[in-house]
Amino acid sequence: MAFEQATIKVEKQKEFEELKAAIERAFAVERAEEFLKQVQRKSARVRDVEKIFSQAVIESVDPVLARSGNTAKGLYQALTVSDQAQMREFYLSKLEGVDEALRHKFKKLYQYY
Repeated sequence: MAFEQATIKVEKQKEFEELKAAIERAFAVERAEEFLKQVQRKSARVRDVEKIFSQAVIESVDPVLARSGNTAKGLYQALTVSDQAQMREFYLSKLEGVDEALRHKFKKLYQYY
């Protein structure tokens, strides 16, 4: 019997989808390296989702979010606690999906404390 993750309804659908799309664009093949460089410049750990959002790293690599007038931090804070948990899980899954060569190049960012 395979593991099946329970489905939790997203309460703030609009904010959730906007932030999710911004994260997908930031982790797109053509932007992932720039995203990791920005994380490095901000002296952040790549798994520290709240710090990534509060330091506007997503906006720095995603012109769509930057032009929208919203911020990753603002969208994230507008979410309910369960929506935030799902967003953290989504972010971390995208983070682990980064190309292996790029992960090796930025291995210090990926290290656990």
